[in-house]
Amino acid sequence: MTMTLLTVDPQKCKHDGICVETCPMGIIKLKSKEDLPTLIPGGEELCIQCGHCVAVCPHGAMDHSAIPVDQCPPIQKELLLSDPQAEQFLRMRRSIRCYKKKSVPRELLARLIEVARHAPTGHNSQPVEWLVIYDEQEVRRLAGMVIDWMRHLVAEKSPLAAMLHMDLVIKSWEAGTERIFRGAPHVIVAHAPQAHRASQSSCTIALTYLELMTTALGLGGCWAGYFTAASQIWPPLIDALALPAGNMLFGAMMVGYPKYRYYRMPLRKTPKTIWR
Repeated sequence: MTMTLLTVDPQKCKHDGICVETCPMGIIKLKSKEDLPTLIPGGEELCIQCGHCVAVCPHGAMDHSAIPVDQCPPIQKELLLSDPQAEQFLRMRRSIRCYKKKSVPRELLARLIEVARHAPTGHNSQPVEWLVIYDEQEVRRLAGMVIDWMRHLVAEKSPLAAMLHMDLVIKSWEAGTERIFRGAPHVIVAHAPQAHRASQSSCTIALTYLELMTTALGLGGCWAGYFTAASQIWPPLIDALALPAGNMLFGAMMVGYPKYRYYRMPLRKTPKTIWR
């Protein structure tokens, strides 16, 4: 059965209603166990193209005009993480601040973004866009602009400068130690339309996916906090980034090959949890 948006294979459909139950917008209906799933009136306009209907059907009976089932890789059971594997993977993550003097191939950085684009976004809006600062000299130039911002705040006696000990960061820079990007060869920026309600959270989640994936690829990453803060308010840096009109940087990740390995998983605070 063919709809403009969805196609149901009558030979494969088992009329189990799984697609109906899992559709987040509730736009698929099943009149009876003998009928095939159909869209409700106006369903095409309400669809957020999340792909749940295609992904959840165990029989491969559902197709979507924007998400062809034959282009959606099946989940391989042999690659699923066990409980201990997943816990170790998440707990072993470290913020890398010491990097080898070695560039990362562009295809590996592209792989990070490829995985990160599958991070969840509000209403499946997918507003995240990317900027890769690949050239090491450009990374260094941008770090210097962040130092200029810090010097400005220190001169203005900004409380933020005192709270973040920016005077020490400046002294380190002047002594030859770069603490903005920590010597990372590359920086990956997540930006999105400033007016979009889901932009900030979407960029944060996408960068989290990206950082976790660095571990799997033998890379390391660290959130570039100073750079992110400066890029949102320091005009020279905003101009240098030249993001699309209306877009704002919501996070940045320094990326490179870790100089050292880690062998332990440090403790963290006991979670404060309220149960109701």
